[in-house]
This record gives sequence, structure tokens and C-alpha cells, in this order.
Amino acid sequence: MVGGSPALISMNMLAEPPEQRRTLAVLLLAQILSGAGLAAGITVGALLAEQMLGSSRLSGLPTVFFTIGSAAAAIGVGRVSQRLGRRAGLSAGYLTGALGSLGVVAAASLGNIVLLFASLLVYGAGVSTNLQARYAGADLAAPSRRGRAVSIVLVATAVGAIIGPNLVRVTGTLATSFGIPALAGPFMLAAAAYASAGIVLLLLLRPDPLLLARSIAAAGSSGIGETTTEPSISTGASESRRGWSWPIAAGAGIMILTQLIMVAIMTITPIHIEHHGYGLAITGVVIAAHVAGMFLPSPFSGWLVDRFGYLPIAISAGVILLASGLLAAWAPVDSVATLVLALVLLGLGWNLGLVCGTTLVSDAVPLATRARTQGVVDFGIALAGAAGGLSSGLIVTATSYAALTLAGGFLALLIIPIAAIARGTRTSQAEIR
Repeated sequence: MVGGSPALISMNMLAEPPEQRRTLAVLLLAQILSGAGLAAGITVGALLAEQMLGSSRLSGLPTVFFTIGSAAAAIGVGRVSQRLGRRAGLSAGYLTGALGSLGVVAAASLGNIVLLFASLLVYGAGVSTNLQARYAGADLAAPSRRGRAVSIVLVATAVGAIIGPNLVRVTGTLATSFGIPALAGPFMLAAAAYASAGIVLLLLLRPDPLLLARSIAAAGSSGIGETTTEPSISTGASESRRGWSWPIAAGAGIMILTQLIMVAIMTITPIHIEHHGYGLAITGVVIAAHVAGMFLPSPFSGWLVDRFGYLPIAISAGVILLASGLLAAWAPVDSVATLVLALVLLGLGWNLGLVCGTTLVSDAVPLATRARTQGVVDFGIALAGAAGGLSSGLIVTATSYAALTLAGGFLALLIIPIAAIARGTRTSQAEIR
């Protein structure tokens, strides 16, 4: 996809000041490594639970547990980042995720379902940190380039996240050679991926982008990433002090909806594929295509948000998610290609919503409460993912896969009025100012 082309990423990075270029380069390396860690929970988490529970009815539980863990970690990483900077917060989150991954491997080896779910809670820290890293890309970015800065960090995740699902068979073979169940293999990869990302950030993310942004603001500099202590979009002094405003709530709402829909459909898709007679290799291909749709278009998405604003991109996200739900519902059971296209569209709609919502939040949040507020936003996103993961298995068991995807598609249309409210709020404030 053109959005993820190396040339476009390079052009966007070269346009940034030196400190921002270094920040983005380090984040790129860390996200490439950590992206492989995402593959474990997405690709085989539900299958591992089904194997250990002996039923698909509660196959969404792994997603529920690691998204609850992700929600808790979002608050923790946000608070640590607020106090000590992005380097401390992000590296701690990744190293915690690595410990959780090792716990999943141990649980699968012992056949201990309680240990599995407990470890998935800890594994969720890596998932949360991978997502929160996008905010670090925006700390030093000029307001007119925040969308592109966020998207550069997101696209780096795609490299590892696309490779990861296609290593399911390889890591499974490696795991069985050690006497470990094959489905635990991807979590062995996740442990190495998250640990590597944490070490890279701990050693190389200097100067810390959030701490440097604060220093620039305190000094009243007119240089890179100039950021005042008030949000660029404000609904009043009292809201500014609390760190919340209508645009922040709207940006969070867009991301929460897209996460809910995406996780619900993505979680149950591997089970849907398996129940129609396909093996892990096909599951890996479908999920890899989905992850490509989630992350590869990011630089192009960021440019679109910076160029055209939030509303048209939010509308596009809602429409694309609707198209994905309709296509998945009507896909013939023997057509893997149609399902791949539906999952790619699901990823693309999620990407547009995430980039749009993240940029809206980054523009509006006060520097004084930036990391803490962003952590709270991601807490809501993670809870939405937990709800999506839990409901997916129950809905499909009670109805069908088609009913789930149709419900998700039509729910996505709520993104449009949410974005319109944010646009109206911003316009009225601009007129007053």
C-alpha cells in the first residue's frame, strides 16, 4: 500500500527537526520489534483457550483478559510517563508484557487455565504500550504535522505484526521441539519481542520527548514542537485544568467505537476459519492481512487528517467499517479471499478512526496533563476491546458470525455524529475566539 511506503515515511521524517527525527527513529525500531508481540494474542489466543477449555463458547476470554490487563497498564504507563517521561513509562510497559508472555507459555505447558488468564492480564501491558507509543511520536511534532507523526509510529508496528502471524507454524514447531504446546509458540516470540522493544527504548529514547516538550514550553521557546500549557482546542479554563474537553471526549469516543468493533470481529474470526476446516496457516494469512490493513496505511491516513481535518476521515472510517461488516457477513464459507478483503477493510477503518481520534486528542489535551489524560483515554479503548472480545463468542454462539459482523458495521455509523459534534464545538469556539 502506498500509505506505508518507505519513501513516504522517509519524506515525512526528513521534514522534522533533529530531536523529533531521533524520537521517531527510535520509536520505529521499538515498534517493529514489539509488533511481533501483538500477533500472539490476536492469532492464537482464542485457539489456545478453546483447546484448553474444550469449547469455543468462551473463546473470547483471552481477548477479555489481555484487554483488561491492557486497560490497567494504560493507566499505569500514562502515570509513569507523566511523572518520569515516555522512556520510563514505555520501557516498563514492554518489559511487563514480556513477563506476561512467558507466563502464558508456562500455563500452556502445565495446562493451567487459571495461570493462563492471569498471565494474559500481564501480557496486556505489552499490547497497551504498543498502542500508547503513538502519543510519544506527537510530543515534539508541530500541530500541523501531528497526524503524520502519530501515523509513522503506527506503521512501524505493521512490520512485526504482519510477520508474526505468518510465523505461527514456525514458532509452533519450535515450541513442540521443547515439549511445549504448539499454540504457545507465538507467545515465546512475544516475550522476546516485547523485551527487545523495552530495552531499545530504555537505552535510546534520549532526550525524552515528553520531558523535552515540557522544557520547551517552560522556556517559551518558538522552536520545535512549541506547546503551550493550554490545549489548542479548549472549552474553558476549568476543563483545561482537568485535562478534558469536548474534542478530547469525541476523539476518545471515535477510538473506543472502532476498537470495540474491530476486536469483536477480529477475535472470533480465527474460530470462524477453523470451524470451516482451515488450518493455522490460513488463519495466519487472514490475520496478517488484517494487521496490514490496521497499520500499513498509517502515513497516508495521517496526511489525510492533517490535510482535510477530522470530520471527513471519521466519516470514511465509519463507512469502511460498515462495508467490512457487510462483506464479512455475505462472504461465502469457502472464499478465503473475500474474508481477507473484509478483514483488510476492518483494519483500514480501525486505522482511520485511530489516527483521526489520536490526533484530535493530541491537539486538545493540555501539556500539563498530557500523558495522564492519554492513559485514561487508552483505558477506555482497552475496556472497549474487552467488551468486544467477551461479546463476540457469546453473540456468535447465540446467532452467527454474519450477525456479529453486521451489528459491528452498523454500529460504526455512530462515529459520524460523534465527529460532527467535535467539529461543531471547534467551529463555535473559533468564532468566539
